[in-house]
Amino acid sequence: MAVYKIFPYQDTTVYSMFPTMNTGIDPINQISNLNFAIDTQPSVARTFIKFDSDEINSMFNNYITGSYDVKLRSFIATAQGIVESSVLEIWPIATSVNNPTLEWNQGTGTYLDQPLTTDGACWESPFFGGGAAWPGVVGNISMSWDGAYAAAGGGAWYISSSTYTFNNTVTFGPRTDKDLNTSVKTIIQAWTGSSPELPNHGFLLKWEGAAEFNPSKLVQPVMQYYSLDTNTIYPPCLEFKWDDSVWNTGSSSTTVLNEQNMYISLAENPGIFYSESFNKFRLNVRPKYPPRVYQTGSLYTTQYYLPSGSAWYAVKDLDTNEYIVEFDDNYTRISADASSSYFDLYMNGFEPERYYQLLVKVNAGGSTTIYDDEYYFKVING
Repeated sequence: MAVYKIFPYQDTTVYSMFPTMNTGIDPINQISNLNFAIDTQPSVARTFIKFDSDEINSMFNNYITGSYDVKLRSFIATAQGIVESSVLEIWPIATSVNNPTLEWNQGTGTYLDQPLTTDGACWESPFFGGGAAWPGVVGNISMSWDGAYAAAGGGAWYISSSTYTFNNTVTFGPRTDKDLNTSVKTIIQAWTGSSPELPNHGFLLKWEGAAEFNPSKLVQPVMQYYSLDTNTIYPPCLEFKWDDSVWNTGSSSTTVLNEQNMYISLAENPGIFYSESFNKFRLNVRPKYPPRVYQTGSLYTTQYYLPSGSAWYAVKDLDTNEYIVEFDDNYTRISADASSSYFDLYMNGFEPERYYQLLVKVNAGGSTTIYDDEYYFKVING
Protein backbone atom coordinates (compact mmCIF):
# COMPACT_ATOMS: atom_id res chain seq x y z
CA MET A 1 0.00 0.00 0.00
CA ALA A 2 1.19 3.52 -0.58
CA VAL A 3 0.54 6.92 0.95
CA TYR A 4 2.25 10.02 -0.43
CA LYS A 5 1.79 13.65 0.62
CA ILE A 6 2.57 16.87 -1.20
CA PHE A 7 2.44 20.34 0.28
CA PRO A 8 1.15 23.62 -1.19
CA TYR A 9 3.42 26.31 -2.52
CA GLN A 10 1.03 29.17 -1.85
CA ASP A 11 -2.09 29.96 0.16
CA THR A 12 -3.92 33.02 1.42
CA THR A 13 -7.18 34.26 2.94
CA VAL A 14 -9.31 37.08 1.50
CA TYR A 15 -11.64 39.24 3.63
CA SER A 16 -14.75 41.08 2.47
CA MET A 17 -14.26 43.84 5.07
CA PHE A 18 -10.79 44.63 3.70
CA PRO A 19 -11.21 44.15 -0.07
CA THR A 20 -7.62 45.08 -1.01
CA MET A 21 -5.83 43.37 1.90
CA ASN A 22 -3.45 40.50 1.17
CA THR A 23 -2.54 37.86 3.80
CA GLY A 24 -0.26 35.62 1.73
CA ILE A 25 2.24 34.79 4.49
CA ASP A 26 -0.14 34.71 7.45
CA PRO A 27 0.27 31.56 9.59
CA ILE A 28 -3.52 31.10 9.63
CA ASN A 29 -6.07 30.40 6.88
CA GLN A 30 -9.59 31.45 7.82
CA ILE A 31 -13.10 30.58 6.64
CA SER A 32 -15.67 32.63 8.50
CA ASN A 33 -18.79 34.77 8.70
CA LEU A 34 -18.43 37.32 11.51
CA ASN A 35 -20.86 40.01 12.64
CA PHE A 36 -19.37 43.08 14.25
CA ALA A 37 -21.27 44.66 17.14
CA ILE A 38 -20.76 48.23 15.95
CA ASP A 39 -23.10 47.91 12.97
CA THR A 40 -24.08 44.21 12.77
CA GLN A 41 -22.34 44.03 9.40
CA PRO A 42 -21.30 40.49 8.44
CA SER A 43 -17.72 40.04 7.25
CA VAL A 44 -16.77 36.96 5.22
CA ALA A 45 -13.37 35.25 4.88
CA ARG A 46 -12.44 32.64 2.28
CA THR A 47 -9.23 30.64 1.79
CA PHE A 48 -7.23 29.75 -1.33
CA ILE A 49 -4.72 26.84 -1.37
CA LYS A 50 -2.59 26.01 -4.42
CA PHE A 51 -0.53 22.87 -5.12
CA ASP A 52 2.05 22.64 -7.87
CA SER A 53 0.77 21.04 -11.09
CA ASP A 54 4.09 19.32 -11.82
CA GLU A 55 4.04 17.61 -8.43
CA ILE A 56 0.46 16.44 -8.93
CA ASN A 57 1.17 15.14 -12.44
CA SER A 58 4.30 13.41 -11.15
CA MET A 59 2.12 11.34 -8.83
CA PHE A 60 0.29 9.81 -11.80
CA ASN A 61 3.35 9.54 -14.03
CA ASN A 62 5.72 7.99 -11.48
CA TYR A 63 3.88 6.59 -8.48
CA ILE A 64 0.18 5.80 -8.58
CA THR A 65 -0.94 2.40 -9.84
CA GLY A 66 -4.34 0.77 -9.49
CA SER A 67 -7.24 2.32 -7.60
CA TYR A 68 -6.53 5.54 -5.71
CA ASP A 69 -7.98 8.43 -3.79
CA VAL A 70 -6.67 11.91 -3.02
CA LYS A 71 -7.71 14.01 -0.03
CA LEU A 72 -7.28 17.65 0.87
CA ARG A 73 -6.12 17.82 4.47
CA SER A 74 -5.96 20.93 6.64
CA PHE A 75 -5.55 21.05 10.38
CA ILE A 76 -7.63 23.14 12.76
CA ALA A 77 -6.15 25.85 14.96
CA THR A 78 -9.39 27.28 16.40
CA ALA A 79 -13.09 26.81 15.72
CA GLN A 80 -16.12 28.66 17.05
CA GLY A 81 -19.75 29.16 16.17
CA ILE A 82 -20.03 25.74 14.53
CA VAL A 83 -23.65 24.59 14.77
CA GLU A 84 -25.41 21.54 13.41
CA SER A 85 -24.92 21.16 9.66
CA SER A 86 -22.31 23.86 9.13
CA VAL A 87 -21.38 23.10 5.51
CA LEU A 88 -17.98 23.94 4.06
CA GLU A 89 -17.63 24.06 0.27
CA ILE A 90 -14.48 23.34 -1.76
CA TRP A 91 -14.20 24.57 -5.36
CA PRO A 92 -11.50 24.73 -8.07
CA ILE A 93 -10.44 28.37 -8.48
CA ALA A 94 -10.95 30.34 -11.71
CA THR A 95 -8.94 33.53 -12.29
CA SER A 96 -9.80 34.83 -15.77
CA VAL A 97 -12.12 34.18 -18.70
CA ASN A 98 -9.94 35.60 -21.48
CA ASN A 99 -6.71 34.13 -20.14
CA PRO A 100 -7.61 31.18 -17.89
CA THR A 101 -3.95 30.26 -17.32
CA LEU A 102 -3.27 33.44 -15.31
CA GLU A 103 -2.20 32.56 -11.77
CA TRP A 104 -3.32 34.37 -8.63
CA ASN A 105 -0.54 35.98 -6.60
CA GLN A 106 0.17 34.86 -3.05
CA GLY A 107 1.57 38.21 -1.92
CA THR A 108 3.54 38.98 1.24
CA GLY A 109 0.91 40.29 3.65
CA THR A 110 -0.39 39.28 7.05
CA TYR A 111 -3.74 40.06 8.64
CA LEU A 112 -4.21 43.80 9.40
CA ASP A 113 -0.70 44.92 8.51
CA GLN A 114 -0.27 48.65 9.11
CA PRO A 115 -0.45 49.89 6.45
CA LEU A 116 -2.35 47.05 4.76
CA THR A 117 -0.29 44.93 2.37
CA THR A 118 -1.92 44.88 -1.06
CA ASP A 119 0.66 43.10 -3.25
CA GLY A 120 -1.25 39.86 -3.80
CA ALA A 121 -4.63 38.14 -4.08
CA CYS A 122 -7.40 39.87 -2.18
CA TRP A 123 -11.18 40.07 -2.09
CA GLU A 124 -11.44 42.29 -5.16
CA SER A 125 -8.66 40.83 -7.35
CA PRO A 126 -6.68 37.62 -7.90
CA PHE A 127 -3.55 39.66 -8.53
CA PHE A 128 -3.26 42.66 -6.16
CA GLY A 129 -5.31 45.42 -4.57
CA GLY A 130 -6.61 47.62 -7.36
CA GLY A 131 -5.78 44.99 -10.00
CA ALA A 132 -8.02 43.25 -12.52
CA ALA A 133 -11.22 41.92 -10.97
CA TRP A 134 -12.25 38.31 -10.61
CA PRO A 135 -13.90 37.06 -13.83
CA GLY A 136 -17.55 37.23 -12.72
CA VAL A 137 -20.37 34.76 -13.29
CA VAL A 138 -19.98 33.43 -16.82
CA GLY A 139 -20.28 29.98 -18.40
CA ASN A 140 -19.14 27.37 -15.90
CA ILE A 141 -17.58 30.00 -13.59
CA SER A 142 -19.44 31.19 -10.51
CA MET A 143 -19.01 33.90 -7.88
CA SER A 144 -21.06 35.03 -4.90
CA TRP A 145 -21.19 38.07 -2.63
CA ASP A 146 -23.80 40.33 -1.04
CA GLY A 147 -23.71 43.86 -2.43
CA ALA A 148 -25.26 45.23 0.75
CA TYR A 149 -22.20 44.24 2.76
CA ALA A 150 -19.27 43.80 0.40
CA ALA A 151 -17.71 44.78 -2.90
CA ALA A 152 -17.84 42.30 -5.77
CA GLY A 153 -15.24 39.59 -5.34
CA GLY A 154 -14.18 36.90 -2.94
CA GLY A 155 -12.75 34.66 -5.63
CA ALA A 156 -14.30 32.79 -8.53
CA TRP A 157 -14.65 29.06 -9.10
CA TYR A 158 -15.53 26.44 -11.67
CA ILE A 159 -18.76 24.61 -10.94
CA SER A 160 -18.12 21.98 -13.63
CA SER A 161 -15.81 20.81 -16.39
CA SER A 162 -16.61 18.95 -19.57
CA THR A 163 -16.76 15.67 -17.61
CA TYR A 164 -17.30 16.52 -13.94
CA THR A 165 -19.80 18.49 -11.90
CA PHE A 166 -18.22 19.63 -8.65
CA ASN A 167 -20.01 19.33 -5.34
CA ASN A 168 -17.30 18.95 -2.73
CA THR A 169 -18.73 19.70 0.72
CA VAL A 170 -17.93 18.81 4.31
CA THR A 171 -20.52 19.07 7.11
CA PHE A 172 -19.35 19.99 10.60
CA GLY A 173 -21.23 19.85 13.89
CA PRO A 174 -20.44 21.05 17.42
CA ARG A 175 -18.66 17.83 18.38
CA THR A 176 -17.30 16.57 15.08
CA ASP A 177 -13.62 16.55 14.21
CA LYS A 178 -12.79 19.98 12.79
CA ASP A 179 -9.74 18.88 10.79
CA LEU A 180 -10.43 18.91 7.07
CA ASN A 181 -9.90 15.49 5.50
CA THR A 182 -12.02 15.11 2.39
CA SER A 183 -11.71 13.59 -1.07
CA VAL A 184 -11.08 16.01 -3.94
CA LYS A 185 -10.53 13.32 -6.55
CA THR A 186 -12.92 14.77 -9.17
CA ILE A 187 -11.17 18.16 -9.04
CA ILE A 188 -7.75 16.52 -9.37
CA GLN A 189 -9.02 14.49 -12.33
CA ALA A 190 -10.18 17.68 -14.06
CA TRP A 191 -6.69 19.19 -13.59
CA THR A 192 -4.66 16.21 -14.83
CA GLY A 193 -4.37 13.87 -17.77
CA SER A 194 -2.96 14.36 -21.25
CA SER A 195 -5.56 17.09 -21.93
CA PRO A 196 -6.59 18.73 -18.63
CA GLU A 197 -10.15 19.99 -18.64
CA LEU A 198 -9.39 22.91 -16.29
CA PRO A 199 -6.29 24.88 -15.30
CA ASN A 200 -5.03 24.16 -11.80
CA HIS A 201 -5.34 27.34 -9.72
CA GLY A 202 -5.91 25.53 -6.46
CA PHE A 203 -8.84 25.18 -4.08
CA LEU A 204 -11.23 27.81 -2.75
CA LEU A 205 -12.72 27.08 0.70
CA LYS A 206 -15.87 28.88 1.81
CA TRP A 207 -19.02 28.40 3.85
CA GLU A 208 -22.22 27.56 2.00
CA GLY A 209 -24.30 30.49 0.78
CA ALA A 210 -26.78 30.49 3.67
CA ALA A 211 -23.96 30.96 6.19
CA GLU A 212 -22.15 33.74 4.35
CA PHE A 213 -23.22 37.38 4.74
CA ASN A 214 -25.83 36.25 7.24
CA PRO A 215 -26.46 39.19 9.64
CA SER A 216 -27.83 36.97 12.41
CA LYS A 217 -25.75 36.83 15.59
CA LEU A 218 -26.58 33.12 15.67
CA VAL A 219 -24.75 32.42 12.41
CA GLN A 220 -21.07 33.15 12.98
CA PRO A 221 -19.03 30.08 12.01
CA VAL A 222 -15.27 30.59 12.21
CA MET A 223 -12.70 27.99 11.23
CA GLN A 224 -9.01 28.88 11.45
CA TYR A 225 -6.61 26.38 9.91
CA TYR A 226 -2.83 26.31 9.98
CA SER A 227 -1.42 27.64 6.73
CA LEU A 228 1.65 26.83 4.67
CA ASP A 229 3.50 29.47 6.72
CA THR A 230 2.68 27.96 10.09
CA ASN A 231 5.50 27.42 12.55
CA THR A 232 3.84 24.16 13.65
CA ILE A 233 3.92 20.63 12.22
CA TYR A 234 0.45 21.06 10.67
CA PRO A 235 0.66 22.62 7.18
CA PRO A 236 -2.11 21.66 4.72
CA CYS A 237 -1.38 18.88 2.25
CA LEU A 238 -2.74 16.70 -0.50
CA GLU A 239 -2.68 13.05 0.55
CA PHE A 240 -2.55 10.49 -2.25
CA LYS A 241 -3.40 6.88 -1.43
CA TRP A 242 -3.35 4.01 -3.87
CA ASP A 243 -3.61 0.24 -3.86
CA ASP A 244 -0.33 -1.31 -4.94
CA SER A 245 -0.63 -4.34 -2.68
CA VAL A 246 0.59 -7.69 -3.93
CA TRP A 247 0.47 -11.23 -2.60
CA ASN A 248 3.05 -13.17 -4.51
CA THR A 249 5.17 -15.40 -2.28
CA GLY A 250 6.44 -17.46 -5.19
CA SER A 251 6.15 -20.70 -3.25
CA SER A 252 3.47 -23.27 -2.62
CA SER A 253 4.88 -23.81 0.89
CA THR A 254 3.82 -20.39 2.17
CA THR A 255 2.96 -20.58 5.88
CA VAL A 256 0.26 -18.10 6.89
CA LEU A 257 -0.03 -17.45 10.60
CA ASN A 258 -3.74 -17.15 11.23
CA GLU A 259 -3.87 -16.92 15.02
CA GLN A 260 -4.14 -14.16 17.58
CA ASN A 261 -0.96 -14.86 19.56
CA MET A 262 2.05 -13.91 17.45
CA TYR A 263 5.27 -11.92 17.57
CA ILE A 264 5.95 -9.32 14.88
CA SER A 265 9.31 -7.58 14.53
CA LEU A 266 10.79 -5.28 11.91
CA ALA A 267 13.49 -6.83 9.76
CA GLU A 268 14.27 -3.63 7.82
CA ASN A 269 14.38 -0.54 10.05
CA PRO A 270 17.58 1.53 9.89
CA GLY A 271 15.92 3.86 12.41
CA ILE A 272 16.83 7.16 10.72
CA PHE A 273 15.62 8.34 7.31
CA TYR A 274 16.07 11.46 5.25
CA SER A 275 12.84 13.30 4.45
CA GLU A 276 12.91 12.19 0.77
CA SER A 277 13.57 8.54 1.60
CA PHE A 278 11.57 5.49 0.61
CA ASN A 279 11.81 2.32 2.70
CA LYS A 280 10.47 -1.20 2.40
CA PHE A 281 9.68 -2.38 5.94
CA ARG A 282 9.87 -6.17 6.18
CA LEU A 283 8.12 -8.04 8.97
CA ASN A 284 9.39 -11.09 10.81
CA VAL A 285 6.36 -13.05 12.00
CA ARG A 286 6.27 -16.10 14.26
CA PRO A 287 3.79 -17.74 16.66
CA LYS A 288 4.00 -16.64 20.27
CA TYR A 289 3.36 -20.19 21.52
CA PRO A 290 4.72 -22.62 18.92
CA PRO A 291 3.61 -26.24 19.24
CA ARG A 292 6.08 -28.69 20.72
CA VAL A 293 7.63 -30.85 18.04
CA TYR A 294 10.70 -33.06 17.70
CA GLN A 295 13.04 -31.60 15.11
CA THR A 296 16.73 -30.91 14.55
CA GLY A 297 16.38 -27.29 13.32
CA SER A 298 15.23 -24.08 14.92
CA LEU A 299 11.53 -23.25 14.91
CA TYR A 300 12.42 -19.66 14.09
CA THR A 301 13.87 -20.36 10.66
CA THR A 302 10.35 -20.84 9.30
CA GLN A 303 9.08 -17.71 7.54
CA TYR A 304 5.50 -16.97 8.50
CA TYR A 305 3.23 -14.56 6.70
CA LEU A 306 0.46 -12.34 7.94
CA PRO A 307 -2.97 -13.26 6.54
CA SER A 308 -3.61 -11.98 3.03
CA GLY A 309 -5.84 -8.90 2.98
CA SER A 310 -6.17 -8.90 6.78
CA ALA A 311 -3.16 -6.89 7.95
CA TRP A 312 -2.56 -3.14 7.80
CA TYR A 313 -0.03 -0.56 8.95
CA ALA A 314 -0.27 2.95 10.43
CA VAL A 315 2.17 5.63 11.61
CA LYS A 316 1.92 7.88 14.68
CA ASP A 317 3.83 10.97 15.74
CA LEU A 318 5.53 9.83 18.92
CA ASP A 319 5.19 13.18 20.73
CA THR A 320 1.62 14.13 19.86
CA ASN A 321 0.26 10.57 19.56
CA GLU A 322 -1.57 11.65 16.39
CA TYR A 323 -1.87 9.44 13.32
CA ILE A 324 0.25 10.64 10.41
CA VAL A 325 -0.87 7.66 8.32
CA GLU A 326 -4.10 6.05 9.51
CA PHE A 327 -5.14 2.42 9.18
CA ASP A 328 -7.05 2.14 5.92
CA ASP A 329 -8.75 -1.07 4.79
CA ASN A 330 -8.18 -0.16 1.13
CA TYR A 331 -4.86 1.67 1.06
CA THR A 332 -2.59 0.45 3.89
CA ARG A 333 -2.89 -3.31 3.47
CA ILE A 334 0.34 -5.22 3.99
CA SER A 335 1.84 -7.06 1.02
CA ALA A 336 3.89 -10.24 0.72
CA ASP A 337 6.61 -11.55 -1.59
CA ALA A 338 8.96 -14.54 -1.56
CA SER A 339 10.91 -13.09 1.37
CA SER A 340 8.27 -11.91 3.86
CA SER A 341 5.27 -9.74 4.56
CA TYR A 342 6.17 -6.08 3.97
CA PHE A 343 4.92 -2.55 3.34
CA ASP A 344 6.43 0.49 1.62
CA LEU A 345 6.65 3.92 3.23
CA TYR A 346 7.40 7.30 1.66
CA MET A 347 8.99 9.70 4.19
CA ASN A 348 8.16 12.92 2.34
CA GLY A 349 4.97 13.48 4.32
CA PHE A 350 6.67 13.40 7.72
CA GLU A 351 7.93 16.51 9.48
CA PRO A 352 11.72 16.22 9.89
CA GLU A 353 13.55 16.03 13.21
CA ARG A 354 10.72 14.07 14.81
CA TYR A 355 10.22 10.50 15.97
CA TYR A 356 7.48 8.23 14.68
CA GLN A 357 5.99 4.89 15.67
CA LEU A 358 4.82 2.13 13.35
CA LEU A 359 1.74 0.09 14.21
CA VAL A 360 0.54 -3.14 12.63
CA LYS A 361 -3.09 -4.27 12.81
CA VAL A 362 -3.89 -7.93 12.15
CA ASN A 363 -7.25 -9.64 11.85
CA ALA A 364 -6.53 -13.29 12.68
CA GLY A 365 -7.94 -16.05 14.81
CA GLY A 366 -11.26 -14.29 15.12
CA SER A 367 -9.69 -11.22 16.77
CA THR A 368 -8.24 -7.90 15.66
CA THR A 369 -4.97 -6.99 17.39
CA ILE A 370 -2.74 -3.92 17.07
CA TYR A 371 1.00 -4.49 17.54
CA ASP A 372 3.19 -1.53 18.55
CA ASP A 373 6.26 -3.15 20.06
CA GLU A 374 8.68 -0.18 19.94
CA TYR A 375 8.71 0.09 16.14
CA TYR A 376 10.28 3.58 16.12
CA PHE A 377 12.11 5.65 13.53
CA LYS A 378 13.20 9.25 13.02
CA VAL A 379 13.03 11.49 9.95
CA ILE A 380 15.80 14.06 9.50
CA ASN A 381 16.46 16.92 7.08
CA GLY A 382 18.06 15.79 3.87
